[in-house]
Amino acid sequence: MSLDWTELIRALGLVMVIEGLMPFAAPSQWRRMLLTLAQMEARSLRLIGFLSLCGGLLLLNLA
Repeated sequence: MSLDWTELIRALGLVMVIEGLMPFAAPSQWRRMLLTLAQMEARSLRLIGFLSLCGGLLLLNLA
């Protein structure tokens, strides 16, 4: 299996586009969400991150 750098750069670019959608489209709601996340316990944030990671890996394996 060889690493295609072009695909990696495209994937990172897509992540940046997706991450930028909320602050661009709804900055007030995005700010409120960040304030809510800042008040959450580390354990809850870790669980959210783990579930997101698992979901991403599942999607990558399905593709």
